Amino acid sequence: MSLFRDDGIVLRTQKLGEADRIITLLTRGHGRVRAVARGVRRTKSKFGARLEPFSHVDVQFFARGSELIGRGLPWCTQSETIAPYGGQIVTDYARYTAGTAMLETAERFTDHEGEPAVQQYLLLVGGLRSLARSEHAPHLILDAFLLRSLAVNGYAPSFDDCAKCGLQGPNRFFSVAAGGVICGDCRVPGSVVPSTEAIRLLSALLTGDWPTADACEARHVREGTGLVSAYLHWHLERGLRSLRYVEYAEKQPR
Repeated sequence: MSLFRDDGIVLRTQKLGEADRIITLLTRGHGRVRAVARGVRRTKSKFGARLEPFSHVDVQFFARGSELIGRGLPWCTQSETIAPYGGQIVTDYARYTAGTAMLETAERFTDHEGEPAVQQYLLLVGGLRSLARSEHAPHLILDAFLLRSLAVNGYAPSFDDCAKCGLQGPNRFFSVAAGGVICGDCRVPGSVVPSTEAIRLLSALLTGDWPTADACEARHVREGTGLVSAYLHWHLERGLRSLRYVEYAEKQPR
């Protein structure tokens, strides 16, 4: 029997029995971890309040054996709050839906439990912090997070040089299957011709050029979001359930 300590972001929770929950976290040192938290659904449990989605926590696990991920689920025996991002995120619909899509993306890109995914973890912490502080529009933070998550998992799109032959950009066509912008000679069926402004926006989001991203017109932001969604759907092989609510939120009057 062993104790493990790590810090992580709570991705989701599931009811277990009458008073327990299964907590899914993305941790710094152990990647995605599922653990049982006992008694957290009782009304007087302060422990359970710390283990809600979006929370950044320092957690202690108790596992049978010498490895955290073994035959059964470990127990989550202690937790201390590092940053309660959920308090700021859940009070605003646009932030909440964007944050939910970020949590789902992080879980989808870390499908093997116990395998460290430090870059994905750091991206999620930074994205939720930016979302909680309202540093930029929620949909821009989400698109930046999606693009960077794709990049750290080996699917970085090209927004300048041709993704197939490497011809120096700018190039006019865009293909999700080809990996980004492509030249006329490499054009494939299903390619689209996005606006220069939309491609410039996506490049800015991927590289962290926030002044350019924040100044982009709404119509180009919508176009860029469509490209990000299509690109993500292609590489995940199925879309994110939470993205439909982000799109709905953007159509509502402010």
